[in-house]
Amino acid sequence: MSTEITKPVLSLYCEFLAQALVAKKGESMRILAFMGSPRVHGLNAQLIDSALQGVVESGAEAKRYDLIKCNIKYCIGCFKCIFENHDLPVGKCTLKDDMAAILEDYIRSDGYIFSSPVYDVNITALMKTFIERKFPLYCKDKADTITLPAARVPANFLKKAALFITANARDEYKEVMGDPSFEAIEYDLLIEQVDIIEKFYVGGAHVMTKDRLAKMRDEACSIGRRLVKSIEVARKDMD
Repeated sequence: MSTEITKPVLSLYCEFLAQALVAKKGESMRILAFMGSPRVHGLNAQLIDSALQGVVESGAEAKRYDLIKCNIKYCIGCFKCIFENHDLPVGKCTLKDDMAAILEDYIRSDGYIFSSPVYDVNITALMKTFIERKFPLYCKDKADTITLPAARVPANFLKKAALFITANARDEYKEVMGDPSFEAIEYDLLIEQVDIIEKFYVGGAHVMTKDRLAKMRDEACSIGRRLVKSIEVARKDMD
């Protein structure tokens, strides 16, 4: 990777570490949840709400993004966001919609929850579109045709994430239905150096009983608490 990229990235990385040190000494922890289902009161929404309940109970701030309500256009693959403005923590996208503000919120947060139902053996188009539009978080030299893009501000695995996938297929089909969906989300997080602490698959959505739903919501709440705890531990390890 060229010097033009390396120096700004190194500077941004050092700035991020400095901000993290300040955050762990008293600044409120912030968790964002991204809901990839078009059904804003469905199973995914209920699981996210339960997880965020655990987040808030653990003393962190929480915010939920319903992607169906966000104005997010399709990526057009122009690559300007990663080829240009390497001195910025977020590249500039040529599309004008809600993503610029969402990404600013994203980089200032400490942890994430991504939730999507399985549609046609993978994540929904809503979640896929959102993931594609996270491209401004990365940078790359235009002449480099070999290496993968790098995170503009790598999280150094201090930030954590939990992934929720729901499906009609029962739990024993997790490998077939859940794993491809998890992989579709986790690739970008790997580049960002965000540590995934949980992959929660909930099958049998169409035959969900009240008792099982209550159990799944309790587990989601526990995941929210564990997410906050894992970030707290990572911050302490920096001492």
